[in-house]
Amino acid sequence: QVQLVESGGGLVQAGGSLRLSCVASGSIFSIDRMAWYRQAPGKQRELVAHIIGGGTTNYADSVKGRFTISRDNAKNTVYLQMNSLKPEDTAVYYCNARLSTQTMRVLIAYWGQGTQVTVSS
Repeated sequence: QVQLVESGGGLVQAGGSLRLSCVASGSIFSIDRMAWYRQAPGKQRELVAHIIGGGTTNYADSVKGRFTISRDNAKNTVYLQMNSLKPEDTAVYYCNARLSTQTMRVLIAYWGQGTQVTVSS
């Protein structure tokens, strides 16, 4: 059984910062890619940023220069530092990890339950 648990969401004023964390736990063998997605009301879920095992990162154009994704492989944790937040960043943020388990050595994507980020103007 694998679980992804996010934390760090909340309410912040425009221009402020938040740091999201996501911890993967369970019978994990290895983690390939970790990512953050978000879904605003009435919109499709979209990729915010991802980071692969070697540290290569990729960002949505809308967050480049403001958000930073990082990971601690020893702790199976991914972070999203969000600076200069805008009201349009308001959404539920989901953690995603592509990993293999001790019993199934194939890469499968798992999702967290989501954490709400609200940016007031």
